[in-house]
Amino acid sequence: MQCMGCYKEVKEGYCLSCRKTMFAGLRSSPVLPFDAPKDENLLYFQAHSKRLSISGVQLKYSLKLEYKELVLTERVGTYILKPIPLYQQLAQIDQVPENEHLTMQIAKQVFNIPTAENVLIYFKDGTPAYLTKRFDLAADGTKYLQEDFAQISGKTSSTHGDNFKYEGSYEDIGKLIQQYVPASITACERLFTLVVFNYVFSNGDAHLKNFSLIRNTDGEYQLSPAYDLLSTVIHSPAESDTALQLYDGDYESAFYSKYGYYGRANFLELAKRLSILPKRAERILAQFIIKQPNVVEMVNKSFFRENVKADYLKNFSEKLLRIGGSGVAV
Repeated sequence: MQCMGCYKEVKEGYCLSCRKTMFAGLRSSPVLPFDAPKDENLLYFQAHSKRLSISGVQLKYSLKLEYKELVLTERVGTYILKPIPLYQQLAQIDQVPENEHLTMQIAKQVFNIPTAENVLIYFKDGTPAYLTKRFDLAADGTKYLQEDFAQISGKTSSTHGDNFKYEGSYEDIGKLIQQYVPASITACERLFTLVVFNYVFSNGDAHLKNFSLIRNTDGEYQLSPAYDLLSTVIHSPAESDTALQLYDGDYESAFYSKYGYYGRANFLELAKRLSILPKRAERILAQFIIKQPNVVEMVNKSFFRENVKADYLKNFSEKLLRIGGSGVAV
């Protein structure tokens, strides 16, 4: 069988490497000791766990590790559990946990993007869920200061309406990084890589709250590890290509005006506005094309149903063509 974290071959559960990064080396079970949240047991979840938030239609619960076992907790836990959303109007809704797990693993393993540690896990009733380890907590429980870019830019529902987290551009995020992050060149390159990644993997919900700065032990701000990465078009086929504009005026660019979507020229323009050297920008774009076989291999290893694997790779192939790739065999 495959590790439910990194897809390596294992005898059961998680490999040693994933146990170290997720569970401090403990042999934690890949099955939770309780059933998935449903209408009939929601009171149990409400009584035993702090519900962190509802992001769109996604419930999130707080967990902690107790004697090798993950349990719900009312206090600040060290893990975030994301079950299958209860919102039934999404397509392929039962594939949401593996979508996020796979996309995060591709970001980490194929493109070396720093990400929140994560695995797939099952409830007692066999229902899958996505489990991620919080990166804003030190080993002693100290919480690092973390602010997302809606907070940093001063945008709330009161000031900018219900869609406040979609008010802005990726260029705006880059400008704020240049203002607050000492190592801004490296951080802007990471941002650019993430923006391209989200586009290529059809994440149309990478909004202001899905990018954050976190203060390190030296008191300096840096771009946080990536989180909430998934191919949203799998579940919402009509969703837009991006949650934010790339930069102000991009819809009037020659490429977008002609084709109605972003292409290589738009991403190179974004890189220029983020003060990224042209050669560096070209190299970042090239890695998405060069590493096509690695992506295909990982998708084929995933726990997706076969039809979802095909859709995922089809969308990936189409987006690669837009940034100058030759597509992949699907």
